[in-house]
Amino acid sequence: MSAVTSPLDVETIRKDFPLLSRTVRNDKPLVYLDSGATSQKPTAVLDAEREFYERHNGAAHRGSHLLSEEGTEIYEGARAKVAAFIGADENELVWTKAATESVNLVAYALTGSVKAGDEILISELEHHANLVPWQQLAQRTGATLKWFKATPEGRLDFDPSLITERTKIVAVTGQSNVTGVITPLAEITRAAHEAGALVLADGAQLVPHHKVDVKALDVDFMVFSGHKMLGPLGLGALYGKYDKLDALPPFLSGGDMIEIVRMEGSTFQAPPMRFETGVPPAPQAAGLAAAIDYLDGLGMDNVAAHEEVLTARALEVLTGIKGVRILGPGTTENRGAAVAFEVDGIHPHDLSQVLDDQGIAIRVGHHCAWPLHRALGVQASNRATFYLYNTLEEVDVLGEGIRYAQKFFKV
Repeated sequence: MSAVTSPLDVETIRKDFPLLSRTVRNDKPLVYLDSGATSQKPTAVLDAEREFYERHNGAAHRGSHLLSEEGTEIYEGARAKVAAFIGADENELVWTKAATESVNLVAYALTGSVKAGDEILISELEHHANLVPWQQLAQRTGATLKWFKATPEGRLDFDPSLITERTKIVAVTGQSNVTGVITPLAEITRAAHEAGALVLADGAQLVPHHKVDVKALDVDFMVFSGHKMLGPLGLGALYGKYDKLDALPPFLSGGDMIEIVRMEGSTFQAPPMRFETGVPPAPQAAGLAAAIDYLDGLGMDNVAAHEEVLTARALEVLTGIKGVRILGPGTTENRGAAVAFEVDGIHPHDLSQVLDDQGIAIRVGHHCAWPLHRALGVQASNRATFYLYNTLEEVDVLGEGIRYAQKFFKV
């Protein structure tokens, strides 16, 4: 086994996550290896959300009384903190329900700027959330949808010749939720900008695990979700360069995003408020701000280093089991902490059920990335995803669980 050590004190970290101490099926201790779907929440995040409801529960941006003022301060303070976390200015961060809504916001808002003959460029690596909205935009406008292919090991095959003067937007993932590969965002962005195209990066799997600087990457838009980075469910974000956001029309309309309303028509606020209608999700923002504090306290470079140790062990353990095929690179180079695999003779759903009986929680299916699975020659797979609270021992338990399943199914 690898002798590389983690920079994190995981034993202490795990004490901050109440759910990790519970037992599950057959009174087995929980081995949670599904953080790519949603992360667990530390007590600090749970406390921040609860404190909002107990002490500051007023509608942000909706009144001049003290509770509303406090709610507004917490809500906008969280915006500034999350923006700073990715190297953005606070007026460049739009709150949404999730990364999926963030992608849809941009795709719908671009409808009037895209026409027949234009091209939209994505990749075979994409989560459906960064694929289907662009299919829909192409159908609405008559534009042509094109894509970068996946290599046999699941990396993005960057072919700059696909970016032409007809390309309007390039939308690619920063890190695959299946193979864990990290894409060359800066290189793609340079080529796209040289052709006059916009770039949207899906950071749902990148932002929670690596230090991200949107200014250095120079992407025009980046989307991500709070619940994958220790924060509450139901809150996501859209980063956009201010001039690019300012050029977009509203996505959803109603209260608070307006400037002046008359019966004959309305005008709308400047970004980011133009894209935020309804009562703001201030409690969730408070929770996400606490999650950012937690991640900052650990250091994102340390988080990434810890996950690399876990991924290296997982690759070592799984490749040591006869009949296991890893979907994706066999090394940790330019690779995040997602390891998808298949086991000869065992359907992925059957394997997942046997592992679940042992307390091991993984993801099974096509992981909302059906085209990538087809490109890799499989219909479905099992996937283990690691985070800052996972241990090397849990990786070993996964290996033991797979071996047990092979004996159970006699393969």
